Amino acid sequence: MDMIQLLDQIDSLVWGPPLLILLVGTGIFLTARLGLLQVTRLPLALRLIFTAKNDGDGDVNSFGALCTALAATVGTGNIVGVATAIKAGGPGALFWMWMAAFFGMATKYAEGLLAVKYRSVDANGQISGGPMYYIVNGLGGKYKPLAIMFAASGVLVACFGIGTFPQVNSIVTACESGLGVPIPVTAAVITVLVALITLGGLQSIATVSEKIVPFMAIFYVVISVGVLAIFADQLPHAIQLVISNAFTGSAAAGGFLGATVMMAIRNGVARGVFSNESGLGSAPIAAAAAKTKWPAEQGLISMTGTFIDTIIICTMTGLVLIVTGVWSGDLAGSAMTQAAFAAGFPLLGTAMLTLGLALFAFTTILGWNYYGERCCEYLFGVKAIMPYRIIFILLVAVGAFLKLEAIWLLADIVNGLMAIPNLIALLGLSGVVVAETNRYLHHLRAQEKGANDQGQRSMATEVAKE
Repeated sequence: MDMIQLLDQIDSLVWGPPLLILLVGTGIFLTARLGLLQVTRLPLALRLIFTAKNDGDGDVNSFGALCTALAATVGTGNIVGVATAIKAGGPGALFWMWMAAFFGMATKYAEGLLAVKYRSVDANGQISGGPMYYIVNGLGGKYKPLAIMFAASGVLVACFGIGTFPQVNSIVTACESGLGVPIPVTAAVITVLVALITLGGLQSIATVSEKIVPFMAIFYVVISVGVLAIFADQLPHAIQLVISNAFTGSAAAGGFLGATVMMAIRNGVARGVFSNESGLGSAPIAAAAAKTKWPAEQGLISMTGTFIDTIIICTMTGLVLIVTGVWSGDLAGSAMTQAAFAAGFPLLGTAMLTLGLALFAFTTILGWNYYGERCCEYLFGVKAIMPYRIIFILLVAVGAFLKLEAIWLLADIVNGLMAIPNLIALLGLSGVVVAETNRYLHHLRAQEKGANDQGQRSMATEVAKE
């Protein structure tokens, strides 16, 4: 057995049913303890994205923290990952992506809350937070090995996995095939831009993310809705396929071999988790930097990240693949998604998807740069921050020319290993999550009562004057 086969087997073991069940199971457990908070408080969470007061300690506003997290989360998984899931599991996989996201919203809420609750300040005066801090500060010092395991895995994933090689390769390949731009040119542009942005730290990354992330999300949704409008007659059938195939499997059609219910569940859940990263522990690193004095407030804002990533963006991709019929053809991955958009817009479809893919991948590089930096700072202190940034930029520069499958498999493995200590902490600190939630909701009720009392007094004063 060679190294690739061995790593592939380990990868399948790490990302097998036990971890997926633990990820979704944690979401189900938190959903029950929080009383379906992701449903009852979703309108409030969506309002807070734009109306949070940002009146607490922190490095960036709540919107900036969310955009930084979304920058890392909304990536090639939303385009290529959805295609892979539907290719392997049929249209029903999209339904199970929704289920993973639904329960993942409760997980992401808990992660954001705990990140703010247990955050710290580094020697440079910058906020540091995330699973490594709520493991030690929440569960206690004896759990520090779990925090170190998380941080070490985070650095490896940022430098050799999600943060660099796959994203750079996706951009240069898409620009070469879709726009005819030579790989060295694209690689040079990416490297310069990444250097200019990441050397400025979180403030710079958040500022850029606040501008790019909303634009790229709206842009992608608009072109997806355009394709769905062109194939509007197929939309009811597509939705029916998603629901029915989730419980019956998919019959063979065209170049598609058919999928069982178990294939739909496994691929939908796995790709859903890969896409929105709920439970992996990455997003709370950005959430910790938010200017807020209410941990639950940032938890609600963080929760919207999973909603935007999977319920909105992944759904757009999935429905486009199904209504255009490419899911049952011979194509796979990005080529399949490219064919779907080309079916809707023969002249510009490929170019528009290339732009979307490039933006998704580029912002993922920025977000993961920050995640890796905070993990590196936890392990080695602030003196390691600048060397880390320089190494990261160099890895981005060479990433366009590397196709090292062994490194990607290793990164995939340590990505899964990030989740284990994080999930242990989420389950162990679920009581804290509930207590902080109740404290915040009590504050909101008192605030609302105070506003009503003030309104009644003002009305009484006006009546008295009359």
